[in-house]
Amino acid sequence: MRSSIKLKSTLFLAVLLALTLSITGVIVLKGIEANQQQRYEELLSQQANIASLYIQQSYAAQERKAVQDYLSINGIALARHINRLIGTHVVLYDMSGKEIGNSAPGLSARSTEDTLSYALQGKVAYQVSGQTVYYLSPIEISGAQAAVVQLYYSLADDYSFYNNMRSLFISIGGLIFILSFISGYFYFNRMTNAIYKLKSAVNNIKQGSYHDIPELNRRDELGDLRQGIYYMSSQIERSIEDMKEEQRKLELALDKLRALEQQQRQFIGNVTHEFKTPLTVIKAYLDLMEMYPEDQELARDAKSNISREALRLQEMVEKALELAALERYDFEIKLESIDIAEVLTDICSRMDGKAKKLGLTLYKDIKAGRLLADRESLFQIFINLIDNAIKYNRPGGSITVKSYTQNDRVNVEISDTGIGIPKEAVDKVFEAFYRVDKDRSRATGGTGLGLALVKELVEKQKGTIAITDTGEHGTTFLITFPLIK
Repeated sequence: MRSSIKLKSTLFLAVLLALTLSITGVIVLKGIEANQQQRYEELLSQQANIASLYIQQSYAAQERKAVQDYLSINGIALARHINRLIGTHVVLYDMSGKEIGNSAPGLSARSTEDTLSYALQGKVAYQVSGQTVYYLSPIEISGAQAAVVQLYYSLADDYSFYNNMRSLFISIGGLIFILSFISGYFYFNRMTNAIYKLKSAVNNIKQGSYHDIPELNRRDELGDLRQGIYYMSSQIERSIEDMKEEQRKLELALDKLRALEQQQRQFIGNVTHEFKTPLTVIKAYLDLMEMYPEDQELARDAKSNISREALRLQEMVEKALELAALERYDFEIKLESIDIAEVLTDICSRMDGKAKKLGLTLYKDIKAGRLLADRESLFQIFINLIDNAIKYNRPGGSITVKSYTQNDRVNVEISDTGIGIPKEAVDKVFEAFYRVDKDRSRATGGTGLGLALVKELVEKQKGTIAITDTGEHGTTFLITFPLIK
C-alpha cells in the first residue's frame, strides 16, 4: 500500500525523536550509575585504608603479642573505634574467616562467604545486596595479611537520586518529545505542502496547463525547484507553440503548393489556349498565300497580320516566362533608395509620345517620395499600367499619373478615361490570362498577363495594388509602397 510523504515524514519524526530521547536518557542514566559506583568505591577504599592504618598503628603501639592473638583480644574494640572514625558499620574477620569484631553486634549480617573468600586471598571484593554494598578489604600487618575488614555502604540515597533522575528524564523527555514533535510536524508539514503544490504543478503541466504554477516563498532547494518547473513549463509551452506554428506553416506551404499546382495546370491550359489563336491566324494566312501566291493585296494583308500576331505571340511568351519566374523562383532584385518622382517623370516622358500618337493627353501631378525598391521592377510596373491606360482609353481621352505621400506610404494613382472594368471583373483582372474584353484585347495586342505580372512585381517590393474607381468614366489604379525617411 502506498503511503504519503506527509505520513512518512510524521512517522519518521516521531521515531527519530523517541529514539534520540531514549538513547540520551539511557546514556545519561548509565553515566549517573557509573559515577555513583565510582564514588562509593573510592569512598569505601578510603575508609578501608583508614581502618587498615588504624589497626597497624594500634598493633605497633601495644606490647609485643602475636598478631592473631592481638586481633582476637581487641577485635571488638578495634571495630567500634574504626566505626567512630569512618561512621559506618565495621566487621573484622581473622584469616580463618571467623568474625573477631563487630561495631554493631545486634545487626544481622548477610552471608558474604563467597566475597570473604576472595578477601582472604588478599583481594579487595564487594557485593551488592538490595540497597547495601558489602565491601571487604585485606588488612596487612608487618607485610603480611592479618585480617579482613568488612565495611557497609547504603545505596538508598543513590537509588533515590537515580530514580528521581529517571523520573525527571521521563517527564522532561516526554515534554520535549511533544514540543519537538509539534514543531517538527509543522515544519515538515510546510515542506510537504510545498512538495504537494509542486506535484500539482507537474500534473497540470502533464494535462497541458502551463500557467498554473503555485507561488512558494522559499529560499531553498524547493524554491529553486519551483523556479525550475516554471521555466521548464514555459519552455515546453514555447516549444509546443513553435511546433504548432511550424505545423501551421507546413499546412500553409502545402496549401500553397496545391494552389501552385492548380495554377500550373491552369496556366498550362491557358497558355495552350491563348497560343492557339495567333498560331491559327498565322497558319491561316500562310495557307492562303500558298493557295493564291499571285495575290499581292493578300500578301500585304497576310504579312501585316502575321507580323502583328507574331509580335503578340512573342510578348505573350515573354510575359508568361516572367510571370512563371516570379511565381516559382525567388529571383534576385537590387534594392535601392529611389525617388518615385524621378522614376515616374522618366516613364511619362517615354510614354507621352505613344499617347499623343493615339490622340491622348498624359497629365502629371508628381510629388517626391523615397522608397526602397528595384528600379527595373518599378519601370516594368508603371510602363505596363500606363500602357494599359493608353490601349483601353477612348479617342481624345486622357491619362493622369499622380504621386503623393500619406501615412508613411508612397502612393501612386494612374487614372484613365477609358471604357472601365465591369464590377464582376474587378477581382479577376489580376489573374493570369484573364481579359475583360477578349476581342478588344486581341485587337490591342493584350495577352491577359500584364496585370498579373504587375501584381507580382508590386508585392515583391512589399507594396499593394488595387482598383479604387472604375466605371464608364474610366479606371483608377492605386499602388502603394512603404515610405523611407
